[in-house]
Amino acid sequence: MSVEQASGHEPVELGFIESLENMISVQEGSTVSRTVMQREGGNVVLFSFDAGEELSEHTAAMPVFVQTLEGRLKVTGNGRTVDLVPGGLAYFPTRIPHAVYAEEPSIMMLTMITPARNNIGA
Repeated sequence: MSVEQASGHEPVELGFIESLENMISVQEGSTVSRTVMQREGGNVVLFSFDAGEELSEHTAAMPVFVQTLEGRLKVTGNGRTVDLVPGGLAYFPTRIPHAVYAEEPSIMMLTMITPARNNIGA
């Protein structure tokens, strides 16, 4: 299925995932990632963490949203640490150092906001 862009030019493919359930599972002693969608304006990656696993402090070249789907995560950024439980959401602006630590087996959704293509003059 495609929808027409507001500019009236290129059709855009509708991105749709019926359910994220069972797209990733926790692996003993590991952190696992799986890209589930890549579209203009953003990418979505699922992460699974066994208890005690982490993403050490790093930065991203774009703004990101972190959402806990299962488990409990400690998310640190800009000098602040929060507990993120299912339904919780955190936002990190571009290049802000942040880290994620799994207090228990957990699944996280990362949404990366990418710049939209400039269609002016196309």
